[in-house]
Amino acid sequence: MSIVHTKIPEVIELEPQVFADDRGFFFEAYNDRKFAQETGIVAHFVQDNHSGSKQNVLRGLHYQIQQPQGKLVRAIVGTIFDVAVDIRKSSPTFGKWVGSELSAENKRILWIPPGFAHGFLVLSEIAEVLYKATDYYAPQGDRTILWNDPDLAIDWPLSASPILSAKDQAGKPLRTAEVFD
Repeated sequence: MSIVHTKIPEVIELEPQVFADDRGFFFEAYNDRKFAQETGIVAHFVQDNHSGSKQNVLRGLHYQIQQPQGKLVRAIVGTIFDVAVDIRKSSPTFGKWVGSELSAENKRILWIPPGFAHGFLVLSEIAEVLYKATDYYAPQGDRTILWNDPDLAIDWPLSASPILSAKDQAGKPLRTAEVFD
């Protein structure tokens, strides 16, 4: 597995070693020991989530103010543009974002630590996304930051107007959102 530190060093892109031949491919999507050895991160995953979306669906920017979740994200069908936003006030990268293209083809995996808001845009006709979470879903702590907050200026690779849930349309700008210290 190769490790790529993004411009926010705590957000890490993982590229697994893929073994391919005329029959198809195989790769180890997650190995707890290797993840800890390669990244220095000891994570205990308690929940796996799976979503399916059509093209131009934009989900996010989501986080939990209570029971914050670290996430290990990958696309198993299609292609997404995955975004992590640092919402830790004490961080030198507070309010900064990183984006990564994750796809079934490139098999990249993104580690997003607790203290970050997360979202993605579906670039392909459809996409299925799997992610492991380090804490359980806590609806009372669920929060959303506005996907198009001008202060964040996320460069979403939009080809049309995004398809948003009511929750995502009602997101708050970062400057009024509840964030981490």
